[in-house]
Amino acid sequence: MNKKNNLILWFSEINIKDIGLVGGKNASLGEMRNNLVKKGMYIPNGFCTTAEAFWSFLNFNNLREPIKRILAKLDKRNIKNLKSAGKTIRSLILGGELPPALKDQTILAYEKLSREYKVKNVDVAVRSSATAEDLPTASFAGQQESYLNITGESALLKAIKQCFASLYTDRAISYRVDQGFDHDKVYLSVGVQKMIRSDLASAGVMFTIDTESGFKDLVIINSSYGLGENVVKGRVTPDEFFVFKPTMAIIKKELGSKKLKLIYRNNPKQPTKNIQIDLAGRSSFSLADEEILRLAKWGKLIADYYKKPMDIEWAKDGRDKKIYIVQARPETVESVKNANVLEEYILAKRGKVLIQGESIGQKISAGKVRIISNIKKLNTFEEGEILVAPMTDPDWEPVMKKAKAIITDSGGRTCHAAIVARELGVPAIVGTKNATKILKNGQAATVSCAEGENGFVYQGFLSFKIKTTNLKNLKKPSVDIMINLGDPTQALKYSFLPSSGVGLARIEFIITNYIKIHPLALINYRKQLSSVKKRIDLLTFGYKNKTDFYIDQLAYGVSQIAAAFYPKDVIVRFSDFKTNEYANLIGGEPYEPKEQNPMIGWRGASRYYDPKFRPAFDLECAAVKKVRKKMGLKNVKVMIPFCRTVEEGKKVIKILAENGLKQGQDGLEVYVMVEIPSNVILADQFAKIFDGFSIGSNDLTQLTLGLDRDSELISGIANENNQAAKDLISQAIRAAKKNKIKIGICGQAPSDFPDFAEFLVKEGIDSISLNPDTVLKTIVKFSS
Repeated sequence: MNKKNNLILWFSEINIKDIGLVGGKNASLGEMRNNLVKKGMYIPNGFCTTAEAFWSFLNFNNLREPIKRILAKLDKRNIKNLKSAGKTIRSLILGGELPPALKDQTILAYEKLSREYKVKNVDVAVRSSATAEDLPTASFAGQQESYLNITGESALLKAIKQCFASLYTDRAISYRVDQGFDHDKVYLSVGVQKMIRSDLASAGVMFTIDTESGFKDLVIINSSYGLGENVVKGRVTPDEFFVFKPTMAIIKKELGSKKLKLIYRNNPKQPTKNIQIDLAGRSSFSLADEEILRLAKWGKLIADYYKKPMDIEWAKDGRDKKIYIVQARPETVESVKNANVLEEYILAKRGKVLIQGESIGQKISAGKVRIISNIKKLNTFEEGEILVAPMTDPDWEPVMKKAKAIITDSGGRTCHAAIVARELGVPAIVGTKNATKILKNGQAATVSCAEGENGFVYQGFLSFKIKTTNLKNLKKPSVDIMINLGDPTQALKYSFLPSSGVGLARIEFIITNYIKIHPLALINYRKQLSSVKKRIDLLTFGYKNKTDFYIDQLAYGVSQIAAAFYPKDVIVRFSDFKTNEYANLIGGEPYEPKEQNPMIGWRGASRYYDPKFRPAFDLECAAVKKVRKKMGLKNVKVMIPFCRTVEEGKKVIKILAENGLKQGQDGLEVYVMVEIPSNVILADQFAKIFDGFSIGSNDLTQLTLGLDRDSELISGIANENNQAAKDLISQAIRAAKKNKIKIGICGQAPSDFPDFAEFLVKEGIDSISLNPDTVLKTIVKFSS
């Protein structure tokens, strides 16, 4: 069969080699219909016009030369010129007639498709599929138009002509110019495919790679009610689901607002319309878990078949309840940052110092100052500004993510602002004492954290450069380098760092940012004040059982970190909030005592077995159990913080077992933080009940020196390099070696002091867990 001269081809007659004839979209549909339907996938049937049909249309209407002349005079930089050219060409095409042969063959094919689906005039989707005969890898996704719910011969013929015209939309013309494509070598095929009645159910898109980070082990599904065009064109915020390929588990479910639903309309001129979705619909997920997993399985099947990441459109039919694949194309987003490159920021010349403090990170950034004195003024902050505040807490993090840099009056290297800045990869200067009084709103400033422990705020926008170092040939360090992490949204990005896993996964970030509610307020939901209930209801939208919200959100957060680094170890530390921090959560105040010094009060292990908090700890255990057993992420280990006595450790291990987290079962290891002198003094006894130690140098230093690390009055004394603290760390490492258990460090010291990391390696520590921004620099040091 000589396909090249055909005007119409059925999906059964084409395959992926026919991109030059029918475009990538249609060629892929043919390939999948012929090879993947037999593996259980549903793909609606259809046919397509060919490149030959497009040229026959232009020739029949004598349009090739006029179009060429118009494009020859194109000035894409002149918006008016571009719009005029596109409009003129589209008018010429829409004013033309389909050649008789193309018209007749289209009608015959449409009648045959209608008979197949046993209706008089079958409803079809009419989609453009650009061809590039000499450029088979070119992607033209989103450049041309599609038309849905087309019924009847005349409507179909009109839609085909509209698709032909859409080859010359302003964006399509501009795209070809930008990409250097010859307009004469790009043709237009039109796919005619049986519509799936997703107007009665849901539809959306699916990616077999994370397009932001390039992480390949995810399937990401976006879904909303109605026809899929709303999702594709971004008219709605869809539900979002992450499925981890190696274990085929759902590791994230995020409810979208889904305010609109595109449905059929019995009007040939306007065959679809948007309607508002009611509150009940918006508060429910548009796909069931089994449907999410079926889609993910198909997505993986398609990607494996093509041996490349794919961008897929799907639709669920509200009548037969089946899910169908309606399109698939290669995912062409190139967004993976080279993890083999070390960046160093170097200031060209120092300027006038406005203020200084402790530097967090090693970057330099410039922007305009925005002083936020309290949480009520957060809405005045604009993206790209420098955030200046007295201090920050978890409520500020949405704004912090928009900041070019962060400056605070108070705080030290382990304060909230410092921890969040490190994870976001933005420079921060903390403990400046009076930045909010000295700096002015709108003032141009440069924040430099590239000059050692002191960070400087300079007047004006100063020049700086970024020096990169290729790490491709780095030798593996003699010690395992791991990562400290709390924000699940950063996990995929940092998974590309050459690490041995996560030495400290903080769940406090997940609780403050995604849950925001005190667990006991959820457990005792019915007893809450009406004002608290309203705040809880807003956050737990769609959850009848409020504690399920806590378990799910915590499990999804932990699982995203665990999946990003799978199968490497991810050590999850159970909650280590102080009473004042727990009290700040919604509904938290009634459940938390007021302590004079929360830093050494009711925190860590002492909470877990206390009858007043035990039910809340059970929820944490349920979340970790879900991650390990239901999601299959058995690379998760758990860690107990602030365990003052061996007896406390035994009590917590017993509670873990009662919650289905039995030490040793399915490879579960239980670590303990070494952050209290008693942990070191009784290290031999702690080693008998725990599988590993992780040194928390921040707390160990404060308790060794008898200080409160949150106190600015004595912050200058708090230094992990203090000999007393180092002696205790040496003693802990020797005890671990003697008892043949693993020992690492997840405290701040090795991130801030390179010589401290050298000390740890010399002492024989097994692993060093660092903030993400210091991982590469440390590896370079130990590899040189």
